Amino acid sequence: MHFKHPEILYFLFLLIVPILVHLFQLRRFKTSFFTNVRFLKELAVQTRKSSKIKKRLLLATRLLLLTFVILAFAQPFFEAKDSKNASNEMYIVLDNSFSMQAKGKKGELLKRAVQELLENTPETAQFSLLTNTENYWNTDIRSSKSALQNLKYSASPFELSAITAKIKAHKSAHKKDIVIITDAVGLEEKDVKNLDSDEKPYFIVPEAEQKNNIAIDSVFINQTLENFYEIGVSLSAYGEDFKPVPIALYNQSKLIAKTIIKFDAKKKKVNFTIPKEAFHGYVSIEDNGLTYDNKLYFSISKTKKTNVISIGDAEKSNFLSRIYTPAEFNYNNYPLNSLDYNSLEKQNTIILNELEEVPQALQTTLKAFTAKGGNLVIIPSEKSSITNLNTLLGNFGKIQFKNIETGSKLITKINFDHPLFSGVFENKITNFQYPKTAKSFNVLSPYPAVLSYDDQTPFVTAIQSPVSGITIFTAPINSVNSNFQQSPLIVPLFYKMGQNNQKTGVSALTIGSNKPYFADVLLTKDAILEVKGNKDSFIPIQQIMNNKVKLTFNDFPETAGNYGIFDKKNWVENLSFNYNRSESDLSLVNTSVISDFKTADTISTIFNTLQTERTDSQIWKWFVIFALLFLALEMAIIKFMK
Repeated sequence: MHFKHPEILYFLFLLIVPILVHLFQLRRFKTSFFTNVRFLKELAVQTRKSSKIKKRLLLATRLLLLTFVILAFAQPFFEAKDSKNASNEMYIVLDNSFSMQAKGKKGELLKRAVQELLENTPETAQFSLLTNTENYWNTDIRSSKSALQNLKYSASPFELSAITAKIKAHKSAHKKDIVIITDAVGLEEKDVKNLDSDEKPYFIVPEAEQKNNIAIDSVFINQTLENFYEIGVSLSAYGEDFKPVPIALYNQSKLIAKTIIKFDAKKKKVNFTIPKEAFHGYVSIEDNGLTYDNKLYFSISKTKKTNVISIGDAEKSNFLSRIYTPAEFNYNNYPLNSLDYNSLEKQNTIILNELEEVPQALQTTLKAFTAKGGNLVIIPSEKSSITNLNTLLGNFGKIQFKNIETGSKLITKINFDHPLFSGVFENKITNFQYPKTAKSFNVLSPYPAVLSYDDQTPFVTAIQSPVSGITIFTAPINSVNSNFQQSPLIVPLFYKMGQNNQKTGVSALTIGSNKPYFADVLLTKDAILEVKGNKDSFIPIQQIMNNKVKLTFNDFPETAGNYGIFDKKNWVENLSFNYNRSESDLSLVNTSVISDFKTADTISTIFNTLQTERTDSQIWKWFVIFALLFLALEMAIIKFMK
């Protein structure tokens, strides 16, 4: 037992006062004479005995009364079990990612968590509230009520490690209590490894009852016909036993097509045919799962020709004119000695086709060209100077050419996951007519190969930068050295290289991906592009690059939808933004990583536990009650005892 005011215990010395009064009676008795005292003698003896008992009882009650009064004023208490952490600061981490749209027993997980916070958080409790995107430091439930009620689902995924890093960076003289409210979808070991168990982290993991969910993953042009596009829509089903789901295609707000899709497999693809013209709309489904991934917005720009130029011998470049047809490309070939350097900055793709030497002036121009978003393809000649080649490649990356080898080598491996082959193959081909080369260069390359020989050395490799693509062949592909020109691989490869980083096909950007976007517009230095949607607008980070503008969106916009790029009031082009689909699989709940931490069902349980463990048990009231009891006992003794 402890005392809040132990100095008052010195007043216990006052207990000697009633003892002294009892021992030294100050009252004097007067002797009275009676004529006949024979019967009174016996009565006097009895009265004297009862008087002594009464005085002793009164002395005991007064001593106890005074003792309890003094102890009550000293305010005794029992120290709390966890009193050393009573001054801890509380941090509430609330996951507002899209997976929290799932429905639990009492509705959507996020809305229910917000309601419990509003109803069960003590008004006197101070805490800091952190969500996926917002931080509210040193607040209380009244001050944060509006923010909680207006809390929206975030396009940013729940990254516990990043949020806890913010908490640790928030300097404080006190320890921290951290309450983490999340459905644990996608939670990984790395997210909790930096949590300090001494800071008493608590987890509240609301559970979804309905874990079936269907998501639209992507939209792409499956086939380009003369007057139509055949677009493909990829969908994923997470869970089991799905009912048929309606899927609809809209251009602007106009319904273009609608059908029913049956999920007899986890992955499904639906095809729609639309006119070959600009498109600015979305595809949508209706299911009983999450709603954020039920729409995918996309845009198809009006077809623009891509400018491609090849530099080299005209005879060796004839195959390129058959690939880069006038319907889609503005293609030209120039020998090195008649090249107009001023025309290079207007190109989208430049192909160096078996040049024996690349002049320094051209190297400088190509470096500036790729820095501004241009694409470069390098095909070496068997007579190329290795030193000159490596000097050129040193401007773009770390790939290095070694000696040239003579010996037939088969091209047997295709990197289907490489961006240059994205959307080219419906299935992964493992058996095809392998092209070959007679002579090839040995290279040292840290970059993934696009095509490889049977000995795993690269035939085509690529340096992918955020703004451009540099593709390098390791062997000449003229008809004397190789039969690659007769291979079916040559058309899709050169087609994709020509349009690498160009807006071809479907534009469907992911919010937060930070992938740059190139707008085809010629701006003055003081002009600024603005992105506008139906409800919001923003100005992205932008950089003027010749006849294009590089746009970087970071975490904007906040809302998925169809947007337009504007130069003041002049429309430039359309683009679309979508939420990341990383939250779609509700089966990825990973509670095993938090097994070493405390868990609770509700926030009220945590507050009650902390209050119980950290609040001292005040017992001074009991001493007041005992003092009153002894006061009443004293009065009863005086009144009723003789």
